Amino acid sequence: MQPLLAQGKSKPAVPWAVLKSAPDQKPLPGTKPLTDTSDLTSKMIAGIDRFLLQQIDQAAVDRPRQWKRDLSSHEAYVRSIEAKRKELSAILGMTDPLVSGGRFSYLGQTHSRSAKGFVNPGEFTYTVHEVTWPTLDDMNGAGLLLMPSGKVHGDIIAIPEADQVPEDLVSSENLNNSYAQKLVRSGFRVLIPTLINRDTNRWNMSNREWAHRPSFELGRTLVGYEVQKVLAAINILKQTNGSNKRPLGVIGWGEGGRIALYAGALDSRIDSTAVCGYFASRQNLWQEPADHNLFGILNTFGDAEIASLIAPRALIIEAGKYPTYYYRANAENGLEVVEDHYTKLKGKPGRLHIPSSKEIKTEFARASNFVAHLEPQIPTLELIETESAVSDETLTAFIRSLSPHASLKSEVKPMKLTSRDLAKKRHNDQLAEILRHNQRLLQLAYESRIAFMKNVQTDSVANFEKSTKAYRKIFREEVIGEFVQDLLPANARSRKYQEGPKTISYQVEMDVFSDVTAYGILTLPKDLKLDGSEKRPVVVCQHGLEGRPRHTVGEEGYRAYKSFSTHLAERGFITFAPQNPYVLFDRFRTLQFKAQSIGRTLFSIAVPQHQQMTDWLKTLPFVDGKRIAFYGISYGGKSAMRIPPLVGNYALSICSADFGEWVWKTAATDNLSLRYSYTNKGEYEIFEWNLGSTFNYAEMAALICPRPFMVERGHFDGVEPDDRVAQEYAKVRFLYQAQLKIGDRAKIEFIAGPHAIHEKGSYEFLHKHLHWPTPKTEF
Repeated sequence: MQPLLAQGKSKPAVPWAVLKSAPDQKPLPGTKPLTDTSDLTSKMIAGIDRFLLQQIDQAAVDRPRQWKRDLSSHEAYVRSIEAKRKELSAILGMTDPLVSGGRFSYLGQTHSRSAKGFVNPGEFTYTVHEVTWPTLDDMNGAGLLLMPSGKVHGDIIAIPEADQVPEDLVSSENLNNSYAQKLVRSGFRVLIPTLINRDTNRWNMSNREWAHRPSFELGRTLVGYEVQKVLAAINILKQTNGSNKRPLGVIGWGEGGRIALYAGALDSRIDSTAVCGYFASRQNLWQEPADHNLFGILNTFGDAEIASLIAPRALIIEAGKYPTYYYRANAENGLEVVEDHYTKLKGKPGRLHIPSSKEIKTEFARASNFVAHLEPQIPTLELIETESAVSDETLTAFIRSLSPHASLKSEVKPMKLTSRDLAKKRHNDQLAEILRHNQRLLQLAYESRIAFMKNVQTDSVANFEKSTKAYRKIFREEVIGEFVQDLLPANARSRKYQEGPKTISYQVEMDVFSDVTAYGILTLPKDLKLDGSEKRPVVVCQHGLEGRPRHTVGEEGYRAYKSFSTHLAERGFITFAPQNPYVLFDRFRTLQFKAQSIGRTLFSIAVPQHQQMTDWLKTLPFVDGKRIAFYGISYGGKSAMRIPPLVGNYALSICSADFGEWVWKTAATDNLSLRYSYTNKGEYEIFEWNLGSTFNYAEMAALICPRPFMVERGHFDGVEPDDRVAQEYAKVRFLYQAQLKIGDRAKIEFIAGPHAIHEKGSYEFLHKHLHWPTPKTEF
């Protein structure tokens, strides 16, 4: 857009809309006065926070209705919980098949030489081997295998805390932590897997978060991979235990306790499970590290519900010492919340939950009550209270649940394990394997989405619309997440805000859900007749990350937004600039984790907000409710892909400065991609569950189709390279033009410009498809 020439001056006027405060604060006719003088954005975020916490509490209340346990017999009970096991497996993302017929690979030395290499000969009655084992077709487990020299009472997988190496469980500075040595000296074959640690990496986040981010986007989780390594090891242990009747147990502390709990719940071959330093309520899951984030888990499972999947097999809960870990968090004040600047630390604030004794007992009582009337009754659940981690009392109860005649050898002797020198490399190799596996999944995701969308019919527009209804339902319920409740009456409140030469604007606030409000700036052309004698189209102008509605109307924020809310109103459109909830830094980012714990997202709030706002706009006598457009930039461009598919009031959508190969951008970890990828950036909330196998931007655009859709792309926009944008848009173009023969409804404009509104092709698109005449004189 060319700047106006100021009268009487040779220099051009400023390019942004020049606005001044309105002379009064009268409300828009038909609305109540807006008298709240607080920050309406901060108020909105605080309200969403309260709403989500209430929904998390409600999920726990509703959870029992999800379960139908048959307690009439052990066999009936196991059958009745089988569907819940599958649901837990799906939540963990355990969709890749395990390798069958695998074996342990002994590294570096033969079995007999391995004993001499790792343990002082003749001093102890067991040997230690460094081993790997196949898990997925391109991923292995790795750790230590401890072999007793005498009679083997059973097999045990001892899972360390994330910040322990396997050698710590054999011989550590604190010998009390070396419980695997006690187990092997008590006559059990013991496998100790390697976990990904929480060390802060070069991206200023933990290694666990670094591995979890792309996994989550691709429908997997880091803990799911680690559980699969345990299950793959069980396959091998069962193949190599002679008669295959040897009992098998899993035990773990901290993160290892979490993995043991999940493994015990999923695999009935595990005869006994011991969970140490983990069991508690998960209602504050959102406060835990990012790698603990599991989409929708709290709708069905707390720790007690997961424990009930282990019954009627033995489960021992140790209420003792819990590990500590804080990242941008502390024990006294909770999570660090930054709302006004970026931090160099790019990971999610998080801390491991350390429950009170009362909380552990309460959760244990819930688990006990689930199986209290199971027939025939047997003591399958035991709580051991102690001051230590993996106490001798716990170990004694654990091994006796496997072999009644086993006796714990509690003496531990220090030793030097030469494998400790290899522990760091072993860990880094394990991390690299997970990252490579995810990159392979990223490559395969393209074909997965084609298979996913196979039921879309393109022989006619009518059949296309019918066939996409099922996909829109999946998108609403399983990807975005939906709060199934009625919108409140809008109860719109407004006040005059600003005036320009040709426009007048109002701040508008309305109710959505209990505690949830919507807020924005409505800008009207001054020549608009408010009595309903004419009806005009509306353009909803959506800001980007950390934006405010005011950034879209005038000088503030002009560099990116070009005053597009006001400039469009100067062209005769009505505009509305809403406040979306991606604002105030950590305050909004932690909202995402609260929402995801119950199977929702930030857009589970934004969608009903936009539904309410557009419903209200349609009630205004001067608005044509069939001509409401969405135009969003940057994070607003993300909104342009996710909100219009689910808000039918939108007649078209324009995605500016965001469209591209979204799944690649949120899952790529190779060095060439990291310039563009979110995986190493500070937007720790950006990752959405399983988009890799479902909806990339082309598939989201298909949910907007057959409504008009446009991409505004700057060649020098660093969001993505041109080729990625063009490749993804080509699928959209193929759908609109080649398949449905409605190519005039889809457009991409490439601009020799940056990450900004361009004000040319998009304005032409709006005039054309909203059927509003282009001004005779360009502004």
